[in-house]
Amino acid sequence: MRTSTEETDGFPELSAQLTGFDDAYLRATGLVEVYRAVAVEQLGTDLFERLLGGQGRPAEELNDDLLDAARAVTFLWYTGSWPGPPPFVVSPASYAQGLAWRAAGLAAPATAPAGYGSWAERPTGSEVR
Repeated sequence: MRTSTEETDGFPELSAQLTGFDDAYLRATGLVEVYRAVAVEQLGTDLFERLLGGQGRPAEELNDDLLDAARAVTFLWYTGSWPGPPPFVVSPASYAQGLAWRAAGLAAPATAPAGYGSWAERPTGSEVR
């Protein structure tokens, strides 16, 4: 059985493999431990540990349970949500840090400094032509 520290240490590397984002970037989100806890709770300790143990193996070598678990963890990182059942958003921070926004070169809607409703205001210094 892995200790929490070993699980946490293996989880960013697994997440980097699944998402294509490097370990340092994922750690910088501040969500590694939160997502690890969500994954353990939703997958169960046994499946979570098997997923960590399957790290580096080609997808075709993984059984359906491990593939589904890997997809769920990937979905979690990209959207900040657990796919369910039932699906849920982990937190406002997880939504804002979703890798989908980073991959698209965007900020998550309603999280940029101007905030919610900012599209209704004319940008400072803009001209009507």
